[in-house]
Amino acid sequence: MASRLRLDISYDGTDFSGWAAQPDRRTVEGELTEALRVLLREPVRLVVAGRTDAGVHAVGQVAHVDVSEGALRALAPRGSVLPSALQPADDTTPARLGLLRRLAGILGLDLRVREISLAAEGFDARFAALRRHYRYRISTAEWGVEPADRRYVLARRRPLDTEAMALAAAGLIGLRDFAAFCRPREGATTVRELQSLTVLRSGGEIWVDVVADAFCHSMVRALVGSLMTVGELTVPTDRPAVLLAAGRRSSEIHIAPAHGLTLLAVDYPAKAELAERAALTRSRRG
Repeated sequence: MASRLRLDISYDGTDFSGWAAQPDRRTVEGELTEALRVLLREPVRLVVAGRTDAGVHAVGQVAHVDVSEGALRALAPRGSVLPSALQPADDTTPARLGLLRRLAGILGLDLRVREISLAAEGFDARFAALRRHYRYRISTAEWGVEPADRRYVLARRRPLDTEAMALAAAGLIGLRDFAAFCRPREGATTVRELQSLTVLRSGGEIWVDVVADAFCHSMVRALVGSLMTVGELTVPTDRPAVLLAAGRRSSEIHIAPAHGLTLLAVDYPAKAELAERAALTRSRRG
């Protein structure tokens, strides 16, 4: 009998070639899959909420994995007995805690599994997700970026007009074909619902927060790159919307560097709605 586990994951993407496993490259999926395989002593397959590009970070990534109960229970710490008042409906809690601790011991310090929970019926990390939240951080300070933040904030030492960027962002919201902002993949749709795109100042930084039901390849960084061009006042505020309406890639759209981008969170519906949501998303995207 198999158990589906939900993994909540954080990573510093600097030294990873993205999420997806690739031959002869260090990736988040590759590292985590191998660690799980070693600990569980069986093949595993991870399903992730959203693949991140090389250099992109995450503090709220979500994945699921199906494991045999026997392999999972073997990882329970010896003599681990929960107080009766805390005993959950399932008895995999000690085993999940054992797996969490062992992963912390063998994974690199730039990759952490923060929580392992028993997934609710119908949960699918990718297809059941309602929306993904990303943040892009930019510093326009003349002196650059705080050394501790250099891996996570883009140093853009020139002024950016955030009001102009916000006006441009408003013209991109909605259910649209984002082909102009996506690197094409054969057979994949580029229709997405961009639910929120906001630009704000926080201290000495500019934050571009992006929320959508899903993102296609390089979409967030292309959106940010187009907004930065507007912020430099080199193009009119409606230019990103015009490029979006054209429906094709343009050399005018610049891809923002990866290191400024972080996946913050993934939202899921209530337990009773998980299966329905997963089925609906599969029918749309496959």
